Amino acid sequence: MGEIAENKWLDQMVFRQIEKMERQSVREGSRPKTSAPTSVAKTDDNDGAQTGETKTDGYADEDEGEYYLYLEFPRFDHPIVFTDHEYPAPPISSLLPTTQQNPSTAPNNTNNINLKPPPELHPGPGLHSTDQYGGGSDAEGGTWPLLPIYDPEVGYGDNPAETKHRRLIRGQRNALDRDLKPNPKMRDYLNRVMEYGPTVELGEKERDEVWRFRHHLARDKRALTKLVKSVNWNEPAESRQAIALLPKWVEIDVDDALELLGPGVANPAVRAYAVDRLRKADDEELLLYLLQLVQALKFEPKHDKDDSSEDGDSSLAGFLVERAAANLKLGNFLHWYLMVELDDDNPSQSEHNRQIFARVSYDFMRQLETTSDGKARRKVLLRQGEMITVLTKISKDIRSGRGDRLKKIADLKKALADPKNEMIWFEPALPLPLDPGVRVVSVVAEEGNVFKSTLLPLYVKFRVQGGGEYGMIFKTGDDLRQDQLVVQILALMDRLLRKENLDLKLTPYRILATATLAGCVQFIPSTPISGILGAAKYKGSILGYLRFHNPPGPGESSVLGVRKEVMETYVKSVAGYCVITYLLGVGDRHLDNLMLAPDGHFFHIDFGYILGRDPKPMAPLMKLSREMVEGMGGTDLGLVPESQFEVFRQYCFTAYTTLRRSSSLILNLFGMMVDAGIPGLVVLGGDAVEKVEERFKLGVGEVEAVGMFGALIEREMGAWGPVLIDKLHGLTQGWRA
Repeated sequence: MGEIAENKWLDQMVFRQIEKMERQSVREGSRPKTSAPTSVAKTDDNDGAQTGETKTDGYADEDEGEYYLYLEFPRFDHPIVFTDHEYPAPPISSLLPTTQQNPSTAPNNTNNINLKPPPELHPGPGLHSTDQYGGGSDAEGGTWPLLPIYDPEVGYGDNPAETKHRRLIRGQRNALDRDLKPNPKMRDYLNRVMEYGPTVELGEKERDEVWRFRHHLARDKRALTKLVKSVNWNEPAESRQAIALLPKWVEIDVDDALELLGPGVANPAVRAYAVDRLRKADDEELLLYLLQLVQALKFEPKHDKDDSSEDGDSSLAGFLVERAAANLKLGNFLHWYLMVELDDDNPSQSEHNRQIFARVSYDFMRQLETTSDGKARRKVLLRQGEMITVLTKISKDIRSGRGDRLKKIADLKKALADPKNEMIWFEPALPLPLDPGVRVVSVVAEEGNVFKSTLLPLYVKFRVQGGGEYGMIFKTGDDLRQDQLVVQILALMDRLLRKENLDLKLTPYRILATATLAGCVQFIPSTPISGILGAAKYKGSILGYLRFHNPPGPGESSVLGVRKEVMETYVKSVAGYCVITYLLGVGDRHLDNLMLAPDGHFFHIDFGYILGRDPKPMAPLMKLSREMVEGMGGTDLGLVPESQFEVFRQYCFTAYTTLRRSSSLILNLFGMMVDAGIPGLVVLGGDAVEKVEERFKLGVGEVEAVGMFGALIEREMGAWGPVLIDKLHGLTQGWRA
């Protein structure tokens, strides 16, 4: 087409010369002209005589401070249609810093937000800024506009030069880092980094040092999660080096494996490594984390089954399906956890996540078909669903029906005995969804009851195969997912304490959400503390209740007139629940949701408020009333030598320090539930995990933390706020009755 052939060396010379000419032209056109020739006096150093020189070029001799920015725009030989891209707002604030605001109004100013300040403007020589964004003036008095240009990377990305430097250094030091070992000072520094909790973000220096000594840290099981945070997974070379270290790493703990399955890790190889660690957990341990593992399915990268390795499916979904199909209890709870996520009344569930859970549920049913008893188990799940559907309909009818409580109880008994509802007899015996280890054969219709509560929960009693009965509470209109989470964490803490040979006689009763606004709860025969204190036969005291139900027999050891093992159960369970409800920030504690069983087991119910939230003012951090302490003999050993209060304190301290050592596991479990749509977590958003973390007091040593907990016990015993709350709650309940 007549074009001149490209010649790179000639083009380079020509373009360089053109650039010089353009620069000279711009320089000459931008110099300020003088009104007259400039005379400059020059002193001769030799004889002190002065000679005059006249500048006749009309320009100032000095041009220092002049800077030029050359922008080369793309040129195309064909038409291009450009579109505007709407960037998100940068994380900087146009608000003035607090010190620049009016001091008299700053404390009351709701816009006084501590964000990054706007960038400072430093005009060049001869230019004077008159307004932060309005413009300025030059030395001649002329004005010039200042045009703010939006940079979408402000506040988001790292310094490009530092990023490139880090990439080059990390890419070239691979061979050198293999035998690199830290000196004592660096070893102490790395140990401090390893002690960070899962919520701590590593700084730039910390990430660099962890990467630098990654080969040395491969023998530390705590270091893998820190390495994952230190890797730039957008760099292929760096990612390959990190993945190559995984087989060489020492076996990590379950809490670290759960962290690697959280929302912050997207690399399939790392997640597959975490799943491989979970394969070594037994079914009972896996059941403790199943609720969180179902939520972790939302964080899984897209997995193509055609790309599965020879060892089988390495994804979390495949692992859960495989284990659930091989175990009745795991399969039961996996099914119901998925049903809740697929509930049409779950407004927080996105369509994308709904498809994920639907796919896992479908794969689970298909996997069941491959097992010997798969068809029978599918039929059991279907029958469980039919029973829950019937109970849901009965509950809604009773809530919407007219009449007093006695009429509603009669309606419940009639509905349970109605043959159309198929609750009279279960053939064959049906495993309960709440506890699949319990097989029920029929419902005891005449024992049905409706509790005196706003939502009118139903009490349903079943006959169990082999003899015995099982009581269950069924509720609609209430989101039981939060109670389910709290009881699950409670069961986990009980297991952690038992591993340290500390059995605090906790009562992690079973609870299962069958839908977003429906679920069932295991019924534990017990009496609320308020009922005990108001009963004359117990002399208005917890100690009187324990003496009434557990008088010592001939030759039996006793404490305070109560059988010794019963008093030990009471003291241990009070200590355990004091520590656990404090750590979880359980609120709305009053004497109606503190329960005591005849055998001395003390426990809490109704976990509608957690993580420090409470509907009442002056709420205590830990519920420890005067009546609870008097039940163990009071605090004065001089008056009551058999008082168990000091034993109670020691149990509290031991439980608190034991759970502090497992704080990472508990925090990771809460972190995986943040996006589950549970009301108590949604309100706090990203601060939910921090609310739990701050109660562990991880920033101080164990001795100091125990001292702080001891001071908390003393403070809560003498607080008058909880006493007032209990009085007001009792008056309110009496008025409603």
